[in-house]
Amino acid sequence: MTRIAANPIPYWSTAGKTREVFEEAFRDFQAIGFTAVKADVPDGMTAAEYAAWIAGYGLAPSLSLFSSPFDETVDLGQEVERAKRFAADQTALGLDRTMISSMAVPARMARPAVGAGYDEGRLTRAIDDCGTVCRVLAAEGLRPLHHSHVGGVFETEAEIVRLLDELGPDIIGFGPDTGHLRWAGIEPAAFIRRYADRLGGIHIKDCYADYLAPESRAGLSYHEVQRTKRLWAEPGRGVIDFGAVLAAIPDGYDGDFMIEVDEPSVDSKRESHRISYEWARATL
Repeated sequence: MTRIAANPIPYWSTAGKTREVFEEAFRDFQAIGFTAVKADVPDGMTAAEYAAWIAGYGLAPSLSLFSSPFDETVDLGQEVERAKRFAADQTALGLDRTMISSMAVPARMARPAVGAGYDEGRLTRAIDDCGTVCRVLAAEGLRPLHHSHVGGVFETEAEIVRLLDELGPDIIGFGPDTGHLRWAGIEPAAFIRRYADRLGGIHIKDCYADYLAPESRAGLSYHEVQRTKRLWAEPGRGVIDFGAVLAAIPDGYDGDFMIEVDEPSVDSKRESHRISYEWARATL
């Protein structure tokens, strides 16, 4: 059954992934009405302990994310071992799929959403290495879904298409983020239609128009744009056509809708998630 899930990223992005921070998020989610949360098992906690912890707030685990730069800074052997440990936790939670993404390439965090510092050799290696990790995740029981994210090796439409088309549907599925696609200049609905047969999860994220044009954010880094509170919008308040997005999702879609507002546009994290949840209940 498709659920409305939440990602507590605005709670921990500056405060850190402490037990207290997560508990604040879980209390808020429970009060708002969410029943599922992105499955992030903290270091030192077993999957069973984590499942019991979030269940105390009426929450079940939802689609998580395996993130790697997939660039020259990465030791592939270490990433493979990390992927195995990650998969063991996720499958122990009863999950059968995960997002996989590239993030935090320095040149692209400094100049986001324009494919800064493009390197053909790096992209080729990244596709190969991502494919290796995808095969490892699949062997451990998790279906990998590419998750679009500004700031990574697979940032632009051409790079994401290369990854998906070269690896193919047997190796990697599709788990888009509507906001990150739009920030990178990609029309979410059209891109979802293109890879609809591979869709296994989706992050529902909206954008304001203020900083989408590259010239509007000249000289601003990824985090500086985000901190303006005029990049990410609560769903329905920005420019993304969610009617078209929903129309592009195939009838047989069996994944969750995960609400994600990395930097709320309102002062309260709880209020941001309440607004998002009420919109989702009315729209999705």
